[in-house]
Amino acid sequence: MPNGILYQQTRANISNKMARPKLIVFDLDYTLWPFWVDTHHDPPFLKRSDGQVYDRHGKMVICYPDVPQVLHRLHSEGYTLAVASRSSTPPDAHELCHLFDWDRYFTYKEIYPGSKVTHFGRFVEESGIPYEDMLFFDDEQRNIIELRNIGVTSIMVNDGVTEALIKEGLETFQHNRQQHR
Repeated sequence: MPNGILYQQTRANISNKMARPKLIVFDLDYTLWPFWVDTHHDPPFLKRSDGQVYDRHGKMVICYPDVPQVLHRLHSEGYTLAVASRSSTPPDAHELCHLFDWDRYFTYKEIYPGSKVTHFGRFVEESGIPYEDMLFFDDEQRNIIELRNIGVTSIMVNDGVTEALIKEGLETFQHNRQQHR
């Protein structure tokens, strides 16, 4: 068997045995999109024939460039995805998730003001997945600290979710799981 094929098979066997998060959770504002939904855009939102989403004033509403590809890939690889957002305008955040066609990716959505610990408590109740099997991406340090304290692998997002950040998150999750065996 050629070395390249053997290497690919060995690598596939190793990756299949590595710890995978049972739930990957994303914040919305400044994590999946570059704005606060409750202050930077005015609803109602509309998806035009060009496929783009616009607010009431005709201002285009965008997400970070890697996000559609990241969500599609993770979903197609069998990961269960969720959203946890402190938004003070939950209907607007839900509407944008729908208009961006992300509802097909998210099994769980907790979008309302309050502590992210409350959001994650609901994920545990609804899914039965323990905190240590979750991976979380957020742009706010206070949320990262709170969730790390209850056992969620939490990754700080500085300039939106990217493929590189997802890779870092999955590696950090694997490292954390190996430390707790």
